[in-house]
Amino acid sequence: MTETRPFVPWKQMNDFMVDAFMGYGVPEEDAKIVADVLLESDRRGIESHGCNRFKPIYIDRIVKGTLLPKTEIEIVKETPTSVVMDAHDGMGMVASHKMMEMLVKKAKEYGMAGGAIRNSTHYGIAGYWATMASKEGLIGATGTNARPSIAPTFGVENMMGTNPLTFALPTDEEFPFCLDCATSIVQRGRIEYYAREGKSTPAGMVISENGEALTDSKDILDELVKGTAALAPLGGIGEEMAGYKGYGYAAVVEILSAALSGGEFMKSLTGVSAEGKPQMYHLGHFFFVVDPEVFMGRDTFKKIAGDICRELRASKKAPGESRIYTAGEKEYEVWQFRKDKGVPVGEAVQKDIISVRDELKLDYKFGFEG
Repeated sequence: MTETRPFVPWKQMNDFMVDAFMGYGVPEEDAKIVADVLLESDRRGIESHGCNRFKPIYIDRIVKGTLLPKTEIEIVKETPTSVVMDAHDGMGMVASHKMMEMLVKKAKEYGMAGGAIRNSTHYGIAGYWATMASKEGLIGATGTNARPSIAPTFGVENMMGTNPLTFALPTDEEFPFCLDCATSIVQRGRIEYYAREGKSTPAGMVISENGEALTDSKDILDELVKGTAALAPLGGIGEEMAGYKGYGYAAVVEILSAALSGGEFMKSLTGVSAEGKPQMYHLGHFFFVVDPEVFMGRDTFKKIAGDICRELRASKKAPGESRIYTAGEKEYEVWQFRKDKGVPVGEAVQKDIISVRDELKLDYKFGFEG
């Protein structure tokens, strides 16, 4: 594993982001949660959702007024095994952190628990929330709707978000089995990353309203906002490569995210009003936590889950391939490589960091400044 970008020490980046969020009105404890979620993305190598998004997705939205820095969490309904929250357009990560704390406690007591949040905002990588459960020896599952991006099979109109369907399963290994991926063939965050790095989006991932392939990343982001382009679901457009499966799973996430919380869905989540003005996103998230102890026990679950992963990795490899991976393994290896080095930051992120620092007059000096 090689890296040519400069590194920023983890603590320095964390402290900087906490101070920056506080500078824009986010309470200190909330700022710590948000910073940790973003850095967890970089720890796992999921840079499309890490510090790459610190300014353009979170701070810029706070400034624009489409994300409230103070999160007023309302418990709409609660039972011994369920919770419904209203985040009132505050930080999605803050509401989700509170949700998972509650569900983990309930699942340990009752075996299973589920929750949903409405009127929320982007909650970072879905895997963060599922992993909050797996760290406690529990099974975690979550999903969220988002700005319309995916076209249904045989359609070209962006109707549903990239809608991740995510699971974290505890194992007896040093890392859980964590499947964290969108139900689209590519997520919007990856295209944002391509655009910021000046890279093209591979052909076949995005189609225009006329059914043509689009590859200019910056143009794609504009077209997605305007509704004149759409992402293909997992499997691709049409039925030949089973795109209907990705379409179906995206619809499952859309329904659970909105219907369980009594929230909004699809075209109401654009972040743009009918008059073309910025407005709140009103996203929905759902969460489920299961304690294997109420089945055959946590240790039994972890051992069998680990055995399955090990047997998969030990199976016959394709010609020319040296390894088979299981979900969560590559992310763990990225962390082993980066943990003593820091967060790698490209030029675009460096510029964001400097602009925020200078705007707030924060006392930070970074190594990449020479």
